[in-house]
Amino acid sequence: MRILLAEDELSFQRLLEEKLSTWGYDVVVAVDGIAALQILQSEDSPRIAILDWMMPGMDGVEVCRKIREKVNEPYTYLILLTSQQRDEDLVIGMEAGADDYITKPFKHNELRLRLRAGRRIIELQNELLAAREIFRTKASHDSLTGLWNHEEILLILAQELSRAKREEKSVCVIMADIDFFKIINDKHGHLAGDVVLRATAGKMHFLMRSYDFIGRYGGEEFLVILPDCCLESAAAFAERLRLSVSNDCIDTPEGMIPVTISFGVAAYCKDRMKDAYSLVKAADEALYRAKVNGRNRVEVAPDDGMMA
Repeated sequence: MRILLAEDELSFQRLLEEKLSTWGYDVVVAVDGIAALQILQSEDSPRIAILDWMMPGMDGVEVCRKIREKVNEPYTYLILLTSQQRDEDLVIGMEAGADDYITKPFKHNELRLRLRAGRRIIELQNELLAAREIFRTKASHDSLTGLWNHEEILLILAQELSRAKREEKSVCVIMADIDFFKIINDKHGHLAGDVVLRATAGKMHFLMRSYDFIGRYGGEEFLVILPDCCLESAAAFAERLRLSVSNDCIDTPEGMIPVTISFGVAAYCKDRMKDAYSLVKAADEALYRAKVNGRNRVEVAPDDGMMA
């Protein structure tokens, strides 16, 4: 684990750095408070810091105070190294945001035990952050395909529409539906159907730009959001998606299954398709025409030259 050692007294700094390295820490050294603060505010900063109370530029107490001004994640465990003995001084340090303190002179084993306590707290927080991320992902993503779920993809669409209106830019949506999916389930079973859903989602997701969005709208339907994309480009992209799905059969436990998919495309229009409901409705109507006209095709909602 990386640890910051902020100490301006050179001989003591070298002694402590050597001891910390012996204990298995990757030591980052700062010789004053300003340098220590910069390191702790940098990306991928050390999670534990030993800060001397008295340092040039900025003392350890002020460094603690600056770090605690913002609620940072992941958490940084701060230990003050001080020769202050008065209780009121130590209270000042703890109120500034220090997690622990150790007074000079100190025994090396005492510091080692305090560092072990800090390390344990950091490890526990890592576990909590990982668990929170898992719950967050489960709340916003479809469990089968890993795509955004119905509620989240509609929330994203509302946000993108708001941005498009504010910045006077375009946004397009694509509704996609796997053709004859019920027949696939009835003929090959639901486990094979799940494989088809996952594989189809993966093929489409692979072609997305980094700022595009795709979600499972429901059943075998998918909703794609394309920010800063005109209707013509969105239709061309839908055709690429169609080809990526239909060109190769999908390998399932029940054998290779040919899959095709139909698409409906619509663009945000400030006069007609001005909200998420009307935009999705227009794409869904275009998708219905694709189904009626033979499936495995792309249909586009009328634009009338009114795209924002």
